[in-house]
Amino acid sequence: MFKGSIPALITPFSGGEVDEKKLRELVDWQIAEGSHGLLAVGTGGESPTLSAEEHMRVVQIVVEQTAGRVPVIAGAGSNNTTEAIEFAQHAGEVGADALLIVTPYYNKPNQAGLIAHYTAIHDASTLPIILYNIPGRSIIDMGLETMAEIAKLERVVGVKDATGEVDRITDQRMAIGPDFIQLSGNDETALAVNAHGGQGCITTVGNIAPRLSAQMQEACLAGDFATARELNEKLFPLIRAAFCEPSPAPAKYALSLLGRCEPDVRLPLIEMSDVGKAQMRAAMIHAGLLDG
Repeated sequence: MFKGSIPALITPFSGGEVDEKKLRELVDWQIAEGSHGLLAVGTGGESPTLSAEEHMRVVQIVVEQTAGRVPVIAGAGSNNTTEAIEFAQHAGEVGADALLIVTPYYNKPNQAGLIAHYTAIHDASTLPIILYNIPGRSIIDMGLETMAEIAKLERVVGVKDATGEVDRITDQRMAIGPDFIQLSGNDETALAVNAHGGQGCITTVGNIAPRLSAQMQEACLAGDFATARELNEKLFPLIRAAFCEPSPAPAKYALSLLGRCEPDVRLPLIEMSDVGKAQMRAAMIHAGLLDG
């Protein structure tokens, strides 16, 4: 159910507020372009600067607009377990298909604390849970034994692995089993993750080039890694550009060039520099998204 290209949707803003009309249009465009699922309110959706009310409203809109056409994963992580439970319960109430729960940032719990955190969320909610391990943002790293222990919980079904360490995919597959869904959390390692047994990517670049991203993932799922490699090379400058400055400012700028939303981000993020914009334009031309 959770496989292929799953864009971590940006949250469009206009005049400092969530642009609900553009968000609904982005959902429809993503599905029409072939995305296999959608993540609402991930880091790329600027979850750190959305209020709790905005967070819940964005999840509700994405679920409503998707209308069951593809799975919707709701970002529900927090470094406050009580808040994460509230987000998880709300996602279940509005009809999301799964939860993405990031390791608690800033608090720096130990491995036993991670197990307790995920167990509390699991026991208080009803949806399948995808773990999110991203040491570069959360500082802490979920160890292999910890992940294997948490995966014993009935509704923990997979992980978004954003460690960038591709060998972990094989370690995790061997420790937890082939049915445990492993999704890349980094576009630049998505091809390699799939070769190690992953089933897709929760993608940033899929915001900008959803059709190419979906085609690359479909080639991987079909075992056609020659085609997947060609598509990956078409996407790779775009992947580099999407992270040349703090995300999601590059993705929002690219989408503004496509007429999909404004480039607005919330402080402490700022819009792209002129140098970054030039890199993004060149990458979009390389990918065939803009005329040269």
